[in-house]
Amino acid sequence: MDIKLEKLYFSIKEVGKLTGLKPYVLRYWESEFPTLNPVKNRAGKRTYRQKDIDLIFQIKELLYDRKFTIKGAIEELKGSFNEEIPNDNQNNSTELDQRILHEIRQELNTILADLNRN
Repeated sequence: MDIKLEKLYFSIKEVGKLTGLKPYVLRYWESEFPTLNPVKNRAGKRTYRQKDIDLIFQIKELLYDRKFTIKGAIEELKGSFNEEIPNDNQNNSTELDQRILHEIRQELNTILADLNRN
């Protein structure tokens, strides 16, 4: 599912409402799926980003709709991540680099805004 959200960071409670999953399910999936790793803020609270939420919807589809086991879903996700990484195409790697830099810039701006509020 590709839902684009306005905020940069979401609490576990907000993600639960968006995805229809209980917080304990999200925490369990974090322990099972190495690619699902939300950042924790200074207070130790999980902060989910768009990419985390997209991954949660992917996992949910694999487990609930397509009836994969957790192990099977992990393998399926590994395969899809490998397909997303461009091999020899310079334009694709440049585009990937730009997306990564854009995401880093957004996170730094969020941190700067938080620091300026204090």
